[in-house]
Amino acid sequence: MQKITVSELKEHMNKEIISDFLITQKSLREGTKDFYIRLELSDKTGSVPGNIWNNAKALDEKFEEGDVLRIKGVVISYKSQIQITVNKIQKLYEEEYNLADFIETTSKDINKLSDKFFNFIERIKQPELKQLLLNIFEDKEFYTKFAQAPAAKTWHHNYIGGLLEHTVSIATICDFISGMYEVDKDLLIAGALLHDIGKVFEYDFSRNIDFSVEGRLVGHIPLGDQFVCEKISAINNFPVKLRMKLRHLILSHHGEYEKASARLPQTLEATVLHHVDNLDAQTVGVLQITGKVLEEGAEWSEFDRLNSRYYYLK
Repeated sequence: MQKITVSELKEHMNKEIISDFLITQKSLREGTKDFYIRLELSDKTGSVPGNIWNNAKALDEKFEEGDVLRIKGVVISYKSQIQITVNKIQKLYEEEYNLADFIETTSKDINKLSDKFFNFIERIKQPELKQLLLNIFEDKEFYTKFAQAPAAKTWHHNYIGGLLEHTVSIATICDFISGMYEVDKDLLIAGALLHDIGKVFEYDFSRNIDFSVEGRLVGHIPLGDQFVCEKISAINNFPVKLRMKLRHLILSHHGEYEKASARLPQTLEATVLHHVDNLDAQTVGVLQITGKVLEEGAEWSEFDRLNSRYYYLK
């Protein structure tokens, strides 16, 4: 069987296909006539929605998120978006596929991102901040996990390497802003590099991206704060006020209590970091949604449930 990737689906419009996909999202929903299963079908080239309309309740028990399925279905267009109407499924055993074929990864060069990341550390002048960052990220085992981690489950940078890509983008924008406004540049850059560090522990990304138990119960903001505090405690005479300001950057970067921020931004650096973080997350989130539109000539993206809107493509 010749695998048809997500990126190739537009070449098979209104045709029946048989191919293998990783199930990254799955939900049993109640329709107007009967239950159906809504799927997110993924491989390393992207993801596409799928629907199982027939015998949904019985099939729902046959597989889980993180399984690889061989599906037989028809590629269709619905509201100018490519989808797959799934008619038959077969769950594959691990020895029948290579998981690397199904895990979406950053399109950026990981080595170049890493070079940029460590260059930001090298340019920090404040000695305790620099030592803290080196202590954390020169740990090769930890940095490997950091460089592989996603930045989210569904919205932005939700792929392997997404956290590193997002972090370098945040630090790059903060570096630029530091030339425009009177901010504590070293503190701001350190906060940019550390703000999402808790996501290394928040997500389980060995197969599909999902929350770890710790991530769901605690969340990346408290986890990141705890991790950084533990690393600070190993540095003699780390300035107390600097520790407080750095913690505040981590604890407030979501900006609003309604968005799971532990604190509201109450310093200039925290205010800048929050807006830069949101800028990159929203921009890449929209790019990912519009990038999923595979049908030529489509006028609108699929509906963005998080922000309650469509995006115009023309």
